[in-house]
Amino acid sequence: MDICVIMKNAFLYLSTCSTCMRIIKSLGIENANFLQNVKEQMVTTEQLHFLYNYSNSYEGLINKRGRVFAQMKREKAVFSENVYKALLENEYSCLKRPILIWSNKVFLGNAKATVVEMKAALNG
Repeated sequence: MDICVIMKNAFLYLSTCSTCMRIIKSLGIENANFLQNVKEQMVTTEQLHFLYNYSNSYEGLINKRGRVFAQMKREKAVFSENVYKALLENEYSCLKRPILIWSNKVFLGNAKATVVEMKAALNG
C-alpha cells in the first residue's frame, strides 16, 4: 500500500442513481465542490489505484447489479481482476457507489452503517 499517497477528497456518485441522490441529500452535500458524477467525470487512474489499495480487490469495487455486468454474466464471461479493472476504467456504471474518499479514508456503498460513517467523517 502506498502510505504517502494523499488522495483528494471526493464523493463518487451517479446522478441517475436515486439512492446516490438520496444519500447526497441526507449528507447535506448537494452543492459541495468535491462531488464527482462518474458519468461525466470518470474515476481517475489515481483514484482507482487508491481504491484498489483500500479494498485489495477490483472485484470489491464492482457494482454487480449493473446492466453491463449482468450482460457479461449472461454471456458467460470469465471474470478476473484484470477484467474487473478494465470494466472500472472503461464503464462508469460498473463502479460500486456511492464512494466517499475523505481524509484518505474510503467509505464504500450505500449500507445504512456506511452512510452513518460518511456523515460522521464529513462532520469531523
